Amino acid sequence: METAEKLRKIIIALGMVAAMLLIALVIIWINNNKIVTQLKVEKADLTEQMIALRSDYDSLQTNSTMLSDSLAVEREKVDQMIERLKKTEATNRAQIKKYENELGTMRSIMKHYIVQIDSLNNLNSTLREEATNAKKEADASRKKYDELRNTTDNLEKQVSKGSVLKARGIALVGINGSGSATDRSSRVVKLRTDLCLIENALAKTGYRRVYIRVKGPDGILMTSGDQKMFTAGGEQMVCSASREVDYQGSEVEMSIYFSGDGNFTKGTYSVDVYSADGKLGSADLILR
Repeated sequence: METAEKLRKIIIALGMVAAMLLIALVIIWINNNKIVTQLKVEKADLTEQMIALRSDYDSLQTNSTMLSDSLAVEREKVDQMIERLKKTEATNRAQIKKYENELGTMRSIMKHYIVQIDSLNNLNSTLREEATNAKKEADASRKKYDELRNTTDNLEKQVSKGSVLKARGIALVGINGSGSATDRSSRVVKLRTDLCLIENALAKTGYRRVYIRVKGPDGILMTSGDQKMFTAGGEQMVCSASREVDYQGSEVEMSIYFSGDGNFTKGTYSVDVYSADGKLGSADLILR
C-alpha cells in the first residue's frame, strides 16, 4: 500500500510539473508571437517613414544644378535603403536598428538641403529685387552712358588718327653717276625719294620701315628683280625699295634710293610712299 501511494504521489507531482511546463511554453509562444508581431509593425512603420522621406526629397526643387545633382544622389540612397529593408527579416533587430539610425542621418541631411534651398531662394529674391533696382538705375543713366560712349569713341578715333606716322616734303629726284640731281633720262642711274617724317608725340616710336613703290612712264611697278612684300594698313603689296629709321617722335629727314636696272627712259615717273600704318604720300618726276 505504501509503495502504491508513493507512486501515485510521484505521478501527481510529475503531472503538475508537466502542466507547469506546458503553461510556460504556451506563455513563451504567446510572448514570442507578440514580439514578432511588434517587430513586423516596427519594420512596416520604418518602411513608411523611408517612403515618406523619399517623397519629401521629391518635393525639394531648386534651380541650382549642383544641389539638384546632390538631391538625386540622396534619393537614390533612400531607394536603395528601402529595397534593403524590404529584404530584411523583421526579427533581425540589429539590422533594423541600423536602418533606423541611417534614417535619422538622412533626415538631418535633408534638413541641411532645405536650409540651403531656402537660403538660395532668399538670395534669388534679393538678387531679383537688386536687379530690378539696378535696371531702373541703368535706364535712368543710359542716355548719359551713350553720350559718354560716343565721346569716348570719337576720342579713340582721334587718338588713332593722331598716332599714325605722317610725312611731308615728298619728292622724287633723278640722280646721275656723280650723285647730282638731274632730269636728263640719259644721265639718270637711279632715283631718290626724299621725305621728312614729321614730329608726332602720339606715334609709335622705335625702328620704323618706310617703303616706296616706283612706277615708270608705262604705269608698271618697277622692282629690282626680287619682289619684296610688305603690309600697309592691312593690305599686302610689292615694294620697289625700303629703308628703316629710328623714329622717336621727332622729325626725321630721310632718302630712299632705287636703281632698278639703271635704264630710265623719258616720261613721267611716280612714287608712292608707305609705312605699316598706310600711305604717307606721293610725288612725280618728269625725265626729258
